[in-house]
Amino acid sequence: MDIELARTFLEVVDTGNFKKAADRLNVTQSTISMRVKTLEDLLGQRLFRRSKAGAELMPAGHHFNQYALTMVRAWQQARQDIALPSGFRAALNVGCQFGLAERILARWLPWMRGAVADVALRAEVGFPETVLERVTTGLLDLGILYTAQSRPHVVVERLLEERLVMVATEEGRPSQPEADYVFVDWGPDFRAEHGAAFPDMETPAISVNLGVLGLEYVLANGGTAYFPLAMVGDRIDAGDLFRVDGAPEFTRAAYVVYPAAEEYVEWFKTALQGLRHIAAQEGGG
Repeated sequence: MDIELARTFLEVVDTGNFKKAADRLNVTQSTISMRVKTLEDLLGQRLFRRSKAGAELMPAGHHFNQYALTMVRAWQQARQDIALPSGFRAALNVGCQFGLAERILARWLPWMRGAVADVALRAEVGFPETVLERVTTGLLDLGILYTAQSRPHVVVERLLEERLVMVATEEGRPSQPEADYVFVDWGPDFRAEHGAAFPDMETPAISVNLGVLGLEYVLANGGTAYFPLAMVGDRIDAGDLFRVDGAPEFTRAAYVVYPAAEEYVEWFKTALQGLRHIAAQEGGG
């Protein structure tokens, strides 16, 4: 069976929609329909019930789901093993959400090289939905992200909880956002809590969804914004930024996700231990 048929099936399951699956795979909706029809012909069973609401798994589809996951994971593992650099026993594929890469992933990579030197590391940075989807389908071994929805056969482990504080480039700023406030989007939970804390705030002139970009803008141009305390602690100590007295604080969690297994190899356990160690240091602010 063409592995793309199984991957397409999993995309439709994940999105619940042929069009959304087509968008993710960068193909046409008719291609998705053709692949699903081919798969159904090969299996001799209908896998999806299509309606205006989307695509719903039929009993045969539910039964095939685990087989599809196993096939995609096995294929990905085979590609990794065959493509291993000389002298390495395994490869570990890691995905990380923007905003965590420079704080967790950048510190974990050299840690892993020192702890398990014969495991090749392949890292990528992306949006949380993509990272989680690639872990679910076996294309990534680990994912580090802020928002982690529960998925079948995927372990979701809380990695750290951090404090988001309002800081300013000038001391003594009011706790209510002013014209130079920069809205840094730290995810749906933050947006909801921020909206409840500042219900009358007008739409900011500057909004960004990448923490590093927001920090660089504030430092270069002045203003106020929310950042994780661990991210700006050194800047506060140096006098580049100041905590805004009276401003509400928010918290948010980061997670590591990985495929569930009855037992994990030692080097994978070491990789998780390293992430927990670095996250404990990072979240200690």
